[in-house]
Amino acid sequence: MSGFVSFVSSGPGDPELLTVKAVKRLEQADVVLFDDLSSGPILSHARDGADLIGVGKRAGRPSPKQDHVSRVLVDYAAAGLNVVRLKSGDSGMFGRLEEEITALRAASIAFEIIPGVTSASAAAATAGIPLTRRLTARRVQFITGADVTGDLPADVNMAALADPLATTVVYMGKRTFAGLAARLIEHGLPADTPAMLAEAVSTPSERLERFTIETLAAHLQELKSGTPALIFYGPLAEPEP
Repeated sequence: MSGFVSFVSSGPGDPELLTVKAVKRLEQADVVLFDDLSSGPILSHARDGADLIGVGKRAGRPSPKQDHVSRVLVDYAAAGLNVVRLKSGDSGMFGRLEEEITALRAASIAFEIIPGVTSASAAAATAGIPLTRRLTARRVQFITGADVTGDLPADVNMAALADPLATTVVYMGKRTFAGLAARLIEHGLPADTPAMLAEAVSTPSERLERFTIETLAAHLQELKSGTPALIFYGPLAEPEP
């Protein structure tokens, strides 16, 4: 008899940002397959005796392949166990969720998805800024700064990304932002457009720094850090008056 899989979104790192439903699923799980960014205090909610298995992937580090993660997920559920697949942030935001769902459906295994706080919302809250603003930022766009090779995706919509009236949040973009910034400026976005770098969001190591897109690009070319980060640019990244 097949088990059941709960895709649990752990939020950006602060265990107090977990939803009540997320905590309940962790307390009920036989097995927890967790991402690197979902480890630490969040795992303290798992029940005693549950198997805790790290399957996280980090850029530039040896990591499990996605097909291996999907196979392990299916194997545990097929054994009749109650499985939590713990994903950082919101599981539907650049988290390879669809590939794991596809594997479960192919194996006729039931699942649920529990949403969570994405790191963009948490970083904006810490910075004390909204993601939208009447008249000057009516649109928000979340993009990935890296394709499967780690490079800037070749098919990005530059007209949309260079919109000065949109708040843009770049996930996994530290290594590619210099190239993106150059293209943004070529497409008409002013070089002095405000930008913000948010590292280790909602953890004790959290750090927020203000730049322009031009100065942030230069900063990131010199920065040698593996800390997870988000990049904001647009009208909402301005410092408070």
